[in-house]
Amino acid sequence: MSKLIEKDLTTGSLSRGIFFYSLPLMFSNILQVLFNIADIAVAGRFAGPLALGAVGSTSHLLFLFTGILMGIGGGVNVIVAFYIGAKSKESLDLSVHSSFLISIIAGLLLMFIGLIFANPVLVLIKTKPELLEGAVLYFKIYMLGIPGVAVFNYGNAVLSAAGDTKRPLFYLTAAGVINVILNLIFVISFNMSCAGVALASTISQYISALLVMAAIFKGLGNIKFSFRKLSLNREISIKLLKIGIPAGLQNAIFSVANTFIQVGVNSFDAIMVAGTAACSNLDNIVYSTMNGFYTACATFIGQNYGAGKKDRIIKSMIIANVYAFVIGAIESTLMYIFGHQCFALFQQTLQS
Repeated sequence: MSKLIEKDLTTGSLSRGIFFYSLPLMFSNILQVLFNIADIAVAGRFAGPLALGAVGSTSHLLFLFTGILMGIGGGVNVIVAFYIGAKSKESLDLSVHSSFLISIIAGLLLMFIGLIFANPVLVLIKTKPELLEGAVLYFKIYMLGIPGVAVFNYGNAVLSAAGDTKRPLFYLTAAGVINVILNLIFVISFNMSCAGVALASTISQYISALLVMAAIFKGLGNIKFSFRKLSLNREISIKLLKIGIPAGLQNAIFSVANTFIQVGVNSFDAIMVAGTAACSNLDNIVYSTMNGFYTACATFIGQNYGAGKKDRIIKSMIIANVYAFVIGAIESTLMYIFGHQCFALFQQTLQS
């Protein structure tokens, strides 16, 4: 078998390269959203509207946590891509190992924060009393899988920085299928309701993390991962956090704003909460698709900046944003036209 090498994103057509590089990223992002949609759909159809409302009422809070990890993953992507473009093997090695530790630390820290503050925060945003117990249980179990989310985002960032966006998609597809199967087993066969769909997602997150780490262990060109090399390089860690933290906080700001909206939604009855939860998750598909082009933009800019090809940086930014605008406009229009059909996945339960 031929040795896998990093893809050189510093040459060739930018419009073609960014488009085909982004396709697996878009589907990967959509699959991550579908994890939560699958939870809501299964809970709603087989455990009832109260379970749907309980699971759905945590959506914005969950994205607050996963959004921070996505931001850190974006920082990993840019730093690793930069050193790939700069052809700096030593710095590349340090960035791969330092960023793994930062990702793990962030995942564990967010997990403990979520477990400790789940109940008070859900009470603070006025989660309806009949939904609170199920929402807290779902949220806490899901939080146990956050370190797995951190590891997958790390591995996805490293592979994407090297130009490999296909394998993370395959791994998420496998994990997504397992998630749906476990959802059905836990909810229908074991009558676990909110706990069942949360447990299915948690297991699936760790499966995707193990798969992506197995790929990195095998090596990809100059990327060689070893637990013996793990250390926090001060310079690289600071660079990563300077990119990752602002990106994570940007995601968090949207989640905080949506959480305030959720407070207003929670003032209505449980059916209203359930319906809003279903719609907001469908809306996330549009954002996640557009985010595939943003990630591609960061990777292309990282490699070209490292290679000193600054003329391709502006072009990469323009092309990626045009693609994101077009795909966002198309998806939004289609969801507006076929809104009833999109909502049909949840509608049976809400009308019962």
